[in-house]
Amino acid sequence: MAKPTFYITTPIYYPNDKLHIGHSYTTVAADAMARYKRLRGYDVMYLTGTDEHGQKIQLRAAEAGKPVMQFLDEIIEWIKDLWDKLDISYDDFIRTTEPRHTKVVEEIFERLIDQGDIYLSDYEGWYCTPCESFWAERELVEGKCPDCGREVQYVSEESYFFRMSKYVDRLLQFYEEHPDFIQPESRKNEMINNFIKPGLKDLCVSRTSFDWGIPVRRDPKHVVYVWLDALTNYITAIGYGSDDPKMRAKFEKYWPADVHFVGKEIVRFHVIYWPIILMALGLPLPKKVYGHGFLLMKDGKMSKSKGNVIDPKLLIDRYGSDAIRYFLLREIPFGQDGVFTPEALVERLNFDLANDFGNLVHRTAAMLHRFVGGRVPLPGARTDAEEELAELAGQTLRDLEQHMDEMQFSVALADIWRLIRAANKYIDDMAPWALHKRGDEERLRTVMYTVAETIRLVSVWVQPFIPRAGLQVLEQYGIAPEFRTWESTRTFGAPIGQSPVEQRPPLFPRLDVDEELEALAGLTRGRDGAPASRATDAEAAGHGAKQEGQRVESTATPTGVQTKETIGIDVFDQVELRVGQIRAADRVPNADKLLRLEVDLGAETRQIVSGIAKHFQPEELIGKKVVVVVNLKPVKLRGVASNGMILAASTEEQLQLVTVPDFMPNGAVVK
Repeated sequence: MAKPTFYITTPIYYPNDKLHIGHSYTTVAADAMARYKRLRGYDVMYLTGTDEHGQKIQLRAAEAGKPVMQFLDEIIEWIKDLWDKLDISYDDFIRTTEPRHTKVVEEIFERLIDQGDIYLSDYEGWYCTPCESFWAERELVEGKCPDCGREVQYVSEESYFFRMSKYVDRLLQFYEEHPDFIQPESRKNEMINNFIKPGLKDLCVSRTSFDWGIPVRRDPKHVVYVWLDALTNYITAIGYGSDDPKMRAKFEKYWPADVHFVGKEIVRFHVIYWPIILMALGLPLPKKVYGHGFLLMKDGKMSKSKGNVIDPKLLIDRYGSDAIRYFLLREIPFGQDGVFTPEALVERLNFDLANDFGNLVHRTAAMLHRFVGGRVPLPGARTDAEEELAELAGQTLRDLEQHMDEMQFSVALADIWRLIRAANKYIDDMAPWALHKRGDEERLRTVMYTVAETIRLVSVWVQPFIPRAGLQVLEQYGIAPEFRTWESTRTFGAPIGQSPVEQRPPLFPRLDVDEELEALAGLTRGRDGAPASRATDAEAAGHGAKQEGQRVESTATPTGVQTKETIGIDVFDQVELRVGQIRAADRVPNADKLLRLEVDLGAETRQIVSGIAKHFQPEELIGKKVVVVVNLKPVKLRGVASNGMILAASTEEQLQLVTVPDFMPNGAVVK
């Protein structure tokens, strides 16, 4: 029986310069999806590549004093090396300068002219060279490009145009019949209201003011303009228009694409122009276009002109590919904007990778050697504790698959880490060292097997995200190939007893926070050349649990005496309150009053530091539905990142969390 297919693409990147960490985000997300589908048994086609024509490329090569192809080849070599360092498992890399692409684009252009979809006219209007976009007067923002904010030039030249207006009704009908086509759904309303309803203009698809492009066969003074050239890479790479029967069969096998991953700034080209081009060619449309958000710096979007970009290779060299992949996928809810901060990176690596996953693997291997001869033991009878962990593992798999199919990578990782933390807690509760000391060997074997089995499941599930670590752990624990498959994780209790386990250095050594923040400050420079700023402990006032030694309190005493000035509803409305559910809790090292909480807010899970450790044990907080202030500025408390505040009421003697009934959904607005 043939495997089901899954075709996923990234945008093809514009190689006028080296790529930054924001570009890596898209490619890592697509790679995680491709690896996940392969583990699920799909025949995956994962495509990435480069868009190599246009005026910007020609100008940059001239500035560098190099022939255009030499300039491009050097940058493409750098990009491919980056993808190799990030363990990107693409199946094909398409360059739009390759004959397999250029020949087909020429033929498509001729066909569209012949069938009346492309016509010759004159263009007069505003043009942004960096964005390679034409704009009407009404679309400019303060006379500048609405996308990048740069100056535009008024141009007038003969051009070929695509009759976009001919297909508008069909496109809107397609949107109605395929409500999941544009993701997140909010982007669909933006496309309709901002670009289609005001009147969709015919698209300029050729230029005569430069010659670095694919020539129009019947009119060589024109070159094919960016979007008709670039967008068709998704079909030329898999054999559309090829003379080779094998390539044509490949196209029939994989098209239509299951999903195009793109940045939100190019969503309109992929959900308006690209579907219309395909309609004109009589081809099926892709099943989904997912427009993710930006990876921002504290001073806004990454930009070479601002000087606030980060070279991903420097991060990989310092922390390893798994660490960077994990941070990108865990820190940023897919579809939303996210902010890169050095504090957030170091805390994710220290707490999630070193303290949670790395510590679970390392301490378990050490105890297996100390207590049971360095092998996974054969288990005895399960108790309720083992049944609960097995039940949680089953629920984790169900949640993980749902969230991966929805492409919610950060939530999927939170699912896995819920089990990792439960396994660490299970070790603490079962205390294998005490079992060994009193000679309860059968119980000891059961406990150690249960932890090793949990590690097996987790190590399979993390492979789409951190492939090196997942494989290393499976090898370290001597897990046979048949128990490294996704399907094998549907059962808790695989016969892995007697597998030899190696003792190795920790997967993710704990980092010195101050040392790493200093190093990271040197990797990113702002507009003025100064290191990027970072939050300090002093900024913590009013955040999370406030600073250590301050309580999270109401603004009135128990007698109702008002202690602050009266405010209006407009001020209160600035505070965003939502329902959150505490999924994990542990103590902050060297801070008696602080707990670190993982709080599920529905669309995302946040880490919040709260000064409630003297009133609650971490385990009694798990599952509580609390009220969270979600729009506080992130800060660092005792070296731990905190992104929100838990509400509580207090007196001199006691403190109680503000809670809501269990039936209220996570993320619900409190007002």
